[in-house]
Amino acid sequence: MTNASPRPGTPDKPTLDGLEAKWASRWDEQGVYVFDRSVGREQVYSIDTPPPTVSGSLHVGHVFSYTQTDAVARFQRMRGKAVFYPMGWDDNGLPTERRVQNYFGVRCEPSLPYDPDFTPPENPGKQQIPVSRRNFIELCERLTVEDEKVFESLWRRLGLSVDWGHTYQTIDSNARAVSQRMFLRNLARGEAYQAEAPTLWDVTFQTAVAQAELEDRERPSAYHHILFEAGSGQSLEIATTRPELLPACVAVIAHPEDERYQKLFGTSVRTPVFGVEVPVLAHRLADPEKGTGLVMVCTFGDTTDVVWWRELDLTTRSVLGRDGRFLPDAPSGLDTEKATAAYARLAGATAHTARERIVELLRADSALVGEPRHFNHMVKFYEKGDKPLEIVTSRQWYLRNGGRDAGLRERLLARGRELAWHPEHMHHRYQSWVEGLAGDWLISRQRYFGVPVPVWYRCDGEGRATDELILPSQDALPVDPTSDVPPGFTSDQRDVPGGFTGDPDVMDTWATSSLTPQIAGGWGTDDDLFQRVYPMDVRPQAHEIIRTWLFSTVVRSDLEHDELPWLNAAISGWILDPDRKKMSKSKGNVVTPLDLLDQHGSDAVRYWAVSARPGTDTAFEVAQMKIGRRLAIKVLNVTKFVLGLGAGSPQAEVTEPIDQALLTELARVAGEATALLEEYDYARALEVTERCFWAFCDDYVELVKNRAYGDSGSAGAESARATLSHALSVLLRLLAPYLPFATEEAWSWWQEGSIHRAPWPAEASTNLPGRGDVGLLDVAAGAITAIRREKSGAQLSMRAEVAKVTARGPAELVAALRRVAPDVQSAGRVGELVLEAAEREDLTYEIVL
Repeated sequence: MTNASPRPGTPDKPTLDGLEAKWASRWDEQGVYVFDRSVGREQVYSIDTPPPTVSGSLHVGHVFSYTQTDAVARFQRMRGKAVFYPMGWDDNGLPTERRVQNYFGVRCEPSLPYDPDFTPPENPGKQQIPVSRRNFIELCERLTVEDEKVFESLWRRLGLSVDWGHTYQTIDSNARAVSQRMFLRNLARGEAYQAEAPTLWDVTFQTAVAQAELEDRERPSAYHHILFEAGSGQSLEIATTRPELLPACVAVIAHPEDERYQKLFGTSVRTPVFGVEVPVLAHRLADPEKGTGLVMVCTFGDTTDVVWWRELDLTTRSVLGRDGRFLPDAPSGLDTEKATAAYARLAGATAHTARERIVELLRADSALVGEPRHFNHMVKFYEKGDKPLEIVTSRQWYLRNGGRDAGLRERLLARGRELAWHPEHMHHRYQSWVEGLAGDWLISRQRYFGVPVPVWYRCDGEGRATDELILPSQDALPVDPTSDVPPGFTSDQRDVPGGFTGDPDVMDTWATSSLTPQIAGGWGTDDDLFQRVYPMDVRPQAHEIIRTWLFSTVVRSDLEHDELPWLNAAISGWILDPDRKKMSKSKGNVVTPLDLLDQHGSDAVRYWAVSARPGTDTAFEVAQMKIGRRLAIKVLNVTKFVLGLGAGSPQAEVTEPIDQALLTELARVAGEATALLEEYDYARALEVTERCFWAFCDDYVELVKNRAYGDSGSAGAESARATLSHALSVLLRLLAPYLPFATEEAWSWWQEGSIHRAPWPAEASTNLPGRGDVGLLDVAAGAITAIRREKSGAQLSMRAEVAKVTARGPAELVAALRRVAPDVQSAGRVGELVLEAAEREDLTYEIVL
């Protein structure tokens, strides 16, 4: 039992106001959430915390998912685990670049030298100032540090039980060193490789894009029916949505079972306007029902073109440059005067302008059938871009991920089956993604702010880069090949004959974010810590990045450690606006959390967040926050009331049936909540606990308070007080993961230490005097509810006297009511209580006021 000893600090008027600042400060001073790294791995619960992107502001979606993780962290800490709960900051990549450009009014120009005295303008103008890459990176780091301070302040106010002594960034020197070290180890094992290949390209950001970063968007398009020359005066009609790529045509494809074109397979046709001879080939991906069943293969119009080009070993005729414009020189094969003249009309044009011009040329050549037929279709975009992606040929770095290796793919599918998913159905998203991979992971990016690819190339006798790699030693990491000098060279040998040149690219942000367990856990820098926390217990994250963050982390861990990076994946849903649309900054429908915390308080907002089922998209609901605030206020008020009834002795004997029933019910509730939290079902655990808490407040406390005051003698009073004290202790601890501020405040009025370090109820000794009959609680609650209803209907005070209550019903229920009759009579102020057995399904009440 728990000793309910009122302490001098119990306030006259409990309030939620100011609790966040009060307790956040004390938790920090007392080190309540500091990780104990002296314990072994079996006593540790480690969390691979999602690092929020610090290139803007937090929104309510962050509060939603991070609170859910925090509830589980608090539960595990109370169970005696040493919780490793770091906080990361994702300050790497394009979002930070764009924010710095807009905030400081600068743009990166790698050819410029570093200016140590550069100061950005106080009031940036419309024209961005060019700065060196190093100056640009310094501005990125400067701005993200300020953003991180704002984020940390909000997280503390929300009550995240993070160990703020364990923070990390995805771009600081440690993260760069970890990322580069892993890349070099992948390279040494042949898992990372370089290849000249068709690459999805964003012409706005001027960078390659990986499959995981794609987004389908509906766009207007049109079918253009054009005529190819098939010889003997015949022509073939082909429908295409990309007529501007006609000079890049390398083949015509039809399905191998399409009877219309059987005689054409193995022959050749000529393209209109340019007169280039191309083969007619068969391939299963051609759709006989689409257009005329014939497809012109261009290098490259879409990803299917890439498949045909690779599988049929076709030539390459690239026409689009990295800026999205047609290259100045015609590709090989366009050798005639007519072809070069036609291509000159397209050189330097955007795809849109080139399309208009090629249509004119086709009409002039009598090779366009009818007018274009307009329709809408889905087009690939970079998720952060605003123009359709193109496919250009470039030399890039890749990491093997099962896209081209059936054995590795199956191994990664097995990893997905090995992982415990919460909820289970989210495993399907992982499986579908892995099964649908079309190629290896493209990890190089043509940007400025990021983790540099740690490679130099030896220059030939003319100063041009060769394929011979120069690699840094691992103790020299991190390095930036564009400014650092490789071992065995001097700076004046850069870009000269016989010298070296640095790889200008950076790695995909996911190539570093996929290493958050290694970065946070100290892989390679603090191996003692790493062996205590890895593999981690849980990865909490949103469902839409299963294909990116979760999968890529599994890939890196499988390749390096031959195991999963964590045991569990806890997947959160989206926050939806009133129109059931996802809240996001890009859609402009987000709600900032600071106003919510000001208006409702942190515990109320947390209550709304943890009321949502794992993995379920949830509507933004202020009404739910109001319910949470009411619950937090009730925690304070009922604690003050119970403590005011007097101290419950730990040695007191629990003698009354209804008291014994409550203790038994509490044990059941604690056990059920524990089982649910172990399965990451925090929402149902809260439901179970909250239902018990309100029954305790509304029914049990009202039923026994007179007895607790001593109205029925000392033995009954001691039994009531002991039960009230124990119940309050259990319920506060069960609610602590969800309402950390209110429960800590209430706990501090009568207990030593933090509630968040107190033992979880299911783990603590209950000293139960035997199993009580929990059915007595329902019977007593039903009786007092009937009496209250009658008084309310008569518009009488709840303290009004009742002359007589006659209860009739099944004999077993009448017997149960008889056992709790003294408390029912006292709470309801009933003069006479008559109990009669009757042939009825339930108890009925006849009440005389």
